[in-house]
Amino acid sequence: MIFPTPFPFAAVLCDLDNVVRFFDHTELARLELAAGLSAGSTAAVAFAPEHDGPLLLGEITKEQWVEAIARALAARVPADQARALATAFGSAPFRADPEVVGLLRAVRAHCPVVLVTNATAWLEQDLDLLGLLDLADHVVNSSRVGVAKPDPRIYKIAAERAGAEPGRCLFVDDRAENVEAAIALGMAGVVYREPADLRAAFGVTRGVVGASD
Repeated sequence: MIFPTPFPFAAVLCDLDNVVRFFDHTELARLELAAGLSAGSTAAVAFAPEHDGPLLLGEITKEQWVEAIARALAARVPADQARALATAFGSAPFRADPEVVGLLRAVRAHCPVVLVTNATAWLEQDLDLLGLLDLADHVVNSSRVGVAKPDPRIYKIAAERAGAEPGRCLFVDDRAENVEAAIALGMAGVVYREPADLRAAFGVTRGVVGASD
């Protein structure tokens, strides 16, 4: 792949989940069907502000989060099924998109890459499992810094760690509200849907004779 010269950004700030990392909830969907719940019911409980917020700010452990999900679901299904659903959600397998990983690794030859993620206190373990501890120059994790997207402070922290002015940063996220918050600070923004969105933002050319994809 060929990148433009000079590269148009001084730093790339990138979300993790649903951009780089994707969870497999196949088993969870099976359990929800067996429990008579619609697909996504467990996620809706898990990501409710009263459960998700404390987790992403590092205020509770994974075990406490799973327990809170189970307690909430127990109002709708038997306790044993609620526990199974919460456990399946909390331990869902995940994978990394190799194309996005390749693009971000290639970008690091041109500017710093910072992962900016509303994530858990065990994120480093997850990145290690994926073989991605070296994917970025820095990781700004909400549960470590105590603020979460779309709070403007997390974007400023990321830009500072990259050593770049906000106006020279590209921010990538799958959630429009997070991208809008970055744009409000003067950053360029991309609402991510597929790897082509990154290639277009980076100005990458593919299929050039002699290029290394």
